[in-house]
Amino acid sequence: MTSRVHQLWRYPVKSMAGEPLEAADVYWHGIPGDRRYALVQPELTHSDFPWLTIRERAELVGYRPRLLTPERPDDSRVAVRTPDGDELDVVDLAARLQARSIKLHRGAFDAAPLSLIGLGTMGALDSRRFRMNLVIDAPDAFAEDAYIGHALRIGTARIRVDRPDSRCTIITTDPDTGERDPAILKGYGRTHNACAGVYCSVIEPGRVAVGDEVIVEGRA
Repeated sequence: MTSRVHQLWRYPVKSMAGEPLEAADVYWHGIPGDRRYALVQPELTHSDFPWLTIRERAELVGYRPRLLTPERPDDSRVAVRTPDGDELDVVDLAARLQARSIKLHRGAFDAAPLSLIGLGTMGALDSRRFRMNLVIDAPDAFAEDAYIGHALRIGTARIRVDRPDSRCTIITTDPDTGERDPAILKGYGRTHNACAGVYCSVIEPGRVAVGDEVIVEGRA
């Protein structure tokens, strides 16, 4: 069965709300503007994982970043609308949250510059819980696992599917209320070793859009 891109997302600030896109250029470092800013916990400055994330502050899901110059996403400053309705520069917001912001030209990625998941893997859950760049309309649960080790052409971009995405408490966090539902992670733990979705790297930059066909080109 042919799959197509169902949703396309960019996350200007790591662990804050995402921005739905109709189309995006994909480069070696992923989607321009994706996770280019992150908040750092001061006491973890020298840690391998210093980020302030939804794990520590569930309410971050309600903070909505906006690129101030979307035509230059990698170079853009970012303003963030808080759940209270204030809009602050990401640097000022970091100070309010007792953290500090940093800009990363290659993105604050946990493992890879792109991520992909199928609708069947998420079932009835809101796709925003999973924070993926590409959501495809594959109806079967964990269908994207079959792509691991293969090259895909999507639009004019070519990507390699590298490995499963091991999930954490972030998927248990309601994207509207911030409330946790531990049963969600336990369910994936029982059925799929707590994995859902896949991590990808870029073989050939290009443009991807909602509706583009996902073409399997063979092993990479």
